[in-house]
Amino acid sequence: MIVLNCTNSLSTTMKWRIMNCTTVCSYEIQPNAAIKTIYSELYIPARTLDYGTYELILTVTMLKSPNMKSSSSVYVRIVASDIKVNLLQLGTSAITHGTQQDLILNPGVYSVDPNEDSFDASNWKYSYYCRVYDLYNFPNIGGVLLTIENSQNDPNNPSCLTNRTDNGSGLRFENSTDSPNSSLTILAGSLQQNQTYQFLVILENKINSSIQMTGYLLVQIVTTTPPFIALGCVISSLCSSNGEFQLVNPTTQLSLFTLCIGTCTNIQSIYWNIYQSSFVNSTQWTLFNQTHSYENIWFFARKRGLQFEKKTTFLYENFLLLGINTSNITTTSDLFINNPQINLWKFEVVYTFLSTTSTSALSFIRNQSPYNGSCSISPLNGTITTVFTISCSNWIDVNVIKDYSLYIWTNDISKRIMIAYSSISSFQVRFPTGINETSFVNVIIDIRNLQNCITQMNLTSVYVQVDSESINDLINNLQNSSNLITNNPIVQLLSSQNTNVVGQILISICQQLNMMNNQYLNEALSNGIPLATISVSPLGSEYSDQNFISSNETALNEFNLKLNRLANAIDYLIIFLTELPITTINNLLLQSSTFAQLTQSTNQLTRATLTIASNRCYQLSLALSSLAGQIPYEYIQTAANQLLQCTTNVLTAVNGPIQGRTNVLDLDLSRSNPSSNSYDTDLEAQLSNLNLFGSNEDLIEKNRNLYYQKQLSNEIISQSNKIISLITSSLKIYMNTGQSFSINTSQTYMFLETISIGSIADKIIKQIGNAQFHFPSDFIFNITNNSSSISLRSKMDPLAPYGNFSNTNLSNTVSLTILDENGNDISLKVNETNEIRIIIPRDTNFVLSSMNLQNVTSMNSTKSKSPFNFHYVNIKSSLSISLHFEIQPINATPAYLFIYKFDQTPQLNSSIYSLDGWTLFCPSNLTIDHIYKYFLDNQQTSSHQSFIFGLRELNSTEMNISCSNNTLPITDEQFQFTTNYQLRIYTSGCYYLDENNNWKSDGVRVGSLTNHNETECYSTHLTSFAGGFLVLPNPINWNYVFANASFSKNPTIYLTIIITSLFYIILMIYSRYKDKKDIEKLGVTPLIDNEKSDEYYYEILVFTGQRRNAGTESKVQFVLSGENDQTNVRLFSDSHRKLFQRGGIDAFIMSVPKSLGLLNYLRIWHDNSGQGDSASWFLKYVIVRDLQTMDKSYFICQRWFAVEKDDGKIERTIPVAGGSEQKEFSYILSKTAYRNVSETHLWFSIFSRPPSNRFTRTQRCTCCFVLLFAAMVINIMYYDLSSAANSSNQTQSAFLSFGPIYITSQQIGIGIMSELLTFLPSLLIVQFFRRIRPRRHI
Repeated sequence: MIVLNCTNSLSTTMKWRIMNCTTVCSYEIQPNAAIKTIYSELYIPARTLDYGTYELILTVTMLKSPNMKSSSSVYVRIVASDIKVNLLQLGTSAITHGTQQDLILNPGVYSVDPNEDSFDASNWKYSYYCRVYDLYNFPNIGGVLLTIENSQNDPNNPSCLTNRTDNGSGLRFENSTDSPNSSLTILAGSLQQNQTYQFLVILENKINSSIQMTGYLLVQIVTTTPPFIALGCVISSLCSSNGEFQLVNPTTQLSLFTLCIGTCTNIQSIYWNIYQSSFVNSTQWTLFNQTHSYENIWFFARKRGLQFEKKTTFLYENFLLLGINTSNITTTSDLFINNPQINLWKFEVVYTFLSTTSTSALSFIRNQSPYNGSCSISPLNGTITTVFTISCSNWIDVNVIKDYSLYIWTNDISKRIMIAYSSISSFQVRFPTGINETSFVNVIIDIRNLQNCITQMNLTSVYVQVDSESINDLINNLQNSSNLITNNPIVQLLSSQNTNVVGQILISICQQLNMMNNQYLNEALSNGIPLATISVSPLGSEYSDQNFISSNETALNEFNLKLNRLANAIDYLIIFLTELPITTINNLLLQSSTFAQLTQSTNQLTRATLTIASNRCYQLSLALSSLAGQIPYEYIQTAANQLLQCTTNVLTAVNGPIQGRTNVLDLDLSRSNPSSNSYDTDLEAQLSNLNLFGSNEDLIEKNRNLYYQKQLSNEIISQSNKIISLITSSLKIYMNTGQSFSINTSQTYMFLETISIGSIADKIIKQIGNAQFHFPSDFIFNITNNSSSISLRSKMDPLAPYGNFSNTNLSNTVSLTILDENGNDISLKVNETNEIRIIIPRDTNFVLSSMNLQNVTSMNSTKSKSPFNFHYVNIKSSLSISLHFEIQPINATPAYLFIYKFDQTPQLNSSIYSLDGWTLFCPSNLTIDHIYKYFLDNQQTSSHQSFIFGLRELNSTEMNISCSNNTLPITDEQFQFTTNYQLRIYTSGCYYLDENNNWKSDGVRVGSLTNHNETECYSTHLTSFAGGFLVLPNPINWNYVFANASFSKNPTIYLTIIITSLFYIILMIYSRYKDKKDIEKLGVTPLIDNEKSDEYYYEILVFTGQRRNAGTESKVQFVLSGENDQTNVRLFSDSHRKLFQRGGIDAFIMSVPKSLGLLNYLRIWHDNSGQGDSASWFLKYVIVRDLQTMDKSYFICQRWFAVEKDDGKIERTIPVAGGSEQKEFSYILSKTAYRNVSETHLWFSIFSRPPSNRFTRTQRCTCCFVLLFAAMVINIMYYDLSSAANSSNQTQSAFLSFGPIYITSQQIGIGIMSELLTFLPSLLIVQFFRRIRPRRHI
């Protein structure tokens, strides 16, 4: 690996060449597709090159100066890895065997060759040896071992075979032509009972006799006939042979599994024994007696000797405490780390049957980690661009040092992240800063040998300062799109294509950008901007004390400006990660850490950034899945942590703008709305009416951006599910029953646990905060297969996906998935009496609005005659919701009667009882906050549109009687309130995400413990869940409305409404008629004289003016001339509609044999054949677009074609307009005036609306009258204030006066306030009609 140090040019190419130097460096190897040769880092996968010596050459060339190049090379030798010799299946090292059973030793089948896909038995010679274990040595003569079939006798070390004769009876070789003696059978009765034998096999390579491999087996002979129990390592690559033992890494967990081979019915029990020994040459093992103390801490296995009822199958429910196939054991690295003095370990499994017992064992020797070395850092301070040198020396390891991995951390060592890896002992790195602007960074280095055994060393902390100048220069250049960006030192480093350098620089920059983002958020909060509107709270954060205040627009704009600067930087920086190769686990860890840091601030990620990050994290997850089962569990855990953070960050970021939780970024807005040079020259815009002469560009752009955001959200949700499944499957390979793994960060939470099926009843699965899933105590889980264990995967994300429902925007997402032993989802459906309880927290930054004051004491004097004060609540919702009521008396503690009815007004008196429910609010029911609360769940509100409730304050007599006996007090007297009260009504919901990423509410119920901070749900199934929450506006007080609604009290209001409505109907009829006429003016027409052989096409837009009699019925012809050619005389015609109507825009397709080149002029005329006023024509301008190149040409006319008007001409030659002509005042004035009158002015546009505009006249008419009625309503609201202002003029001088007319400052304020309140509903309905799609006609 070579680091390029060059500050003059970024335009370089890199190329690796591989020369075969086994004899001489004679020829270049052509690498296969797996070897990428264009990066600074060369990765050659295992078993890619043949054995031999190779020269690896890297050449770096400057593109602008190809002669400027530099090369460097290194020599490597490819050798064969050791064969793992196994005499029995899985490499079992000790077994029990019956004296009357044949013993088959088959190294030709069970040995493993890591250099090939399978072991080739024909390449080896086999020699077998045997001794009586612990009594004798292997038989030998003069130090030369005697093979088991050798007829010679060693008097000091007798033969193992008691029945052997000189002709070799007692054993049999399974000979074959290709691999003779690859299998040996010891015949029944040849070995003595109650004796232990050790077998040795030596494999000698047929080509190179110096290559020899050995394998060992211990066999204890018993009188019974036990089945064979094969015992092996789950991760076979971590259990390499070392003589009689297998190596075990003290820094990683060890997982073993067993297979019962033979007659395995009637198993009574399985238990494990763990033995220890400190001396290699000793055969004395001591039972490790602390297994019970550390069960489910260090050991994950069933209790020793625990018996179970008889079973008839090998796999059965609850057979073991843990295990993928009920016969596994896992011990964590804590066993080895906490017992460093123990060198030897033996794991023995004991199967007990009705008539026999079978044992098998594996013996391990502690792998010595690298030792006696040291590492140092130089210098000890610098900036994020400073090159620090890591130097390691004197490390000793019999297995050879494989690599060095560098990690950094600030406050929490558990959150350390990788920043570098190297295969050489001295390498260079660049450190990020800590949490603060300048901070010490703690450094850890892992020294790893070829067997993945690690020594961890803490290095001296490094003081790293922020290189603010380089970072600000980078951000500023990106903001200004400066060409100087390539000269930035940070960009030059990122362009190296070196994974280490790119990862280190990006981690450093992203940490700084994240800190800047947090600083901007704090500034925004201090300026009155609610955090819930600009960010998503981290998981586990404390609830905010913010008050509900109006937003500060100036501060918000300032925040957006800063945020977009950061977003631009991230959008640019992520490109440098897209082409990095994914190679080793270290490479994967570094890239995963980089993406976790880069995506951490979810409010500054553009769609382009999200797409790249999601795709790349998916690729990294696929790579991790392919490595699972080959590398230590600890690496899988670290990578899973980083990748899960990445995918959750991306999921949160893509849903933030949709849910209204984060701001829309400028880059997203601009990319979703590519700008045109001129709004009226884009043909698609003309014909589809995307803002032809419109003024709502902002809304159109936002809606288009929202469409793309939702589209990407669905894609990322799907990809996120795939990533989580890949991570889960990678982790499950290593996990045993009783084991768990958690990822707990501020961005995400995931908990994966493997348990026995019977332990799920009454189980509580807790997440962050109070989030949890709780299975009922009587829960019974039925599974169709014979699995004894299941896995539970719970996950929590800070923001719910949008789906199809916006009320989830304040909710976290929680999910729980049940997996079988193969990692497949298990569908769970329970009945309604056995529901699963779920607690779903809300975002901690949400601000609860204050309660609404109800001035009910002022209504005591109204002649209502109603015993109740009624309120109307609209509960119409696409998904079911629950209702929550909070009533707080102001000055006293009165009691209330609360009655309600759905969709109708409740009635309760001495003669009528029409209610859906009632309750009493007695002082004893008041909460600590002095509030009465009432709750209706979503099943009660389902299928209803409205909710009307009545409230009555009870007198002292009623309160004493009813509150004591809980009886319903009935009266016919009008309500009398002694104190006002405050009221808050909010809705909540429980929703789950279906397979189409839509929220559904069937099968889930809102619980009564739901409050402002969390939602309690009960569900009959498991998936992803979110809670809905919405504070409703102040309900309508029906008492006041009904008391003043008669015609006699309001004749003026009713007459005004009637007359205005009649005027509206008349104008609507006119508008509808004109809309139909406008349709006739639209269309795209191929010219009638187009030739089928023509292959070049132009689009022609003809704009007819708005002047009186501007349209024509005359026949219009033209000639279009360009630099290369000109057309013949062409005719505009359409047999299906009228052309060139007043204010019309006519579109035509013209075909020609070849390109006309750059257009010069347009000669156009008509034949004056129209009748009367229809003969003349006023042409505004013509736009011609080349459909091949999409170039546009403008022909501005603004003249009459009429014999009786203007200059009397009906033929004109119009030159193509240049840039200056398009900017002439007359042309711009014409466009602007026309747009302002015909499009922008709502009232005038009813009569002059452009035909191509989708905002029809009838819609404009409706908007006008909405505006009129809204103004009337608002003015009614301020009527009393206006009267008070008039009366005050009797004693005070007017603010402005014009003769008898005077205006006070209060009246001006009322006018301004009325306009502001009228503006919002009018704007909303106008934008609705502008964006509504026309119905399609089939």
